[in-house]
Amino acid sequence: MEFQFNSQLLEKAVAELSKLPGVGRKTALRLALHLLRQDEEEAVALGESIIGMRKNISYCHRCHNISEEETCPICNDKKREQDSVCVVENVKDVITIEATRQHHGLYHVLGGLIAPLDGIGPADLEIESLVKRVKEEKIKEIILALSPTIEGDTTNFYIYRKLSDLPVRITILARGLSVGNELEYADELTLGKSIQNRILFSDTFSP
Repeated sequence: MEFQFNSQLLEKAVAELSKLPGVGRKTALRLALHLLRQDEEEAVALGESIIGMRKNISYCHRCHNISEEETCPICNDKKREQDSVCVVENVKDVITIEATRQHHGLYHVLGGLIAPLDGIGPADLEIESLVKRVKEEKIKEIILALSPTIEGDTTNFYIYRKLSDLPVRITILARGLSVGNELEYADELTLGKSIQNRILFSDTFSP
């Protein structure tokens, strides 16, 4: 359905909103009209918060999590276990795992998963920086917390091979998680138990 706009400004707002993930033209129009009905201060506050987020949030130089400083608050927290690193696909997974309160160490955000069909290889991810951290930071345990999908398993195995010659314990979340599901959709209890009951990655396959 093609909408007939009486305002170029409204049409432009709808076009921009419809670029967001999962937002079609109908939803974008509904959101834009909702904003028009709000007090001007509320709409301005929304716009300023988005601009401020985009301008002032970058990525931690150490773990690649989002951060307003060079180093994120998690990496800067000396109370956390500095020798345990949980490897995740993206920032959403950090937020998801933090909600379980079961991981007390640090993180390493890969920025994706190995997916040859999508043209994503190991060089496109933060894998080499992970290897460097293990070598330089005296990491004792790497927890592989990637989604139990084909891409996740492929990435797990690649990381395992890259780290296999280093003196580090490599574990993986217990398979209480449904195979094929994204990590962010797991409930906190199931995910928390999977972290607590993690197993050696080498025990998940036959030599």
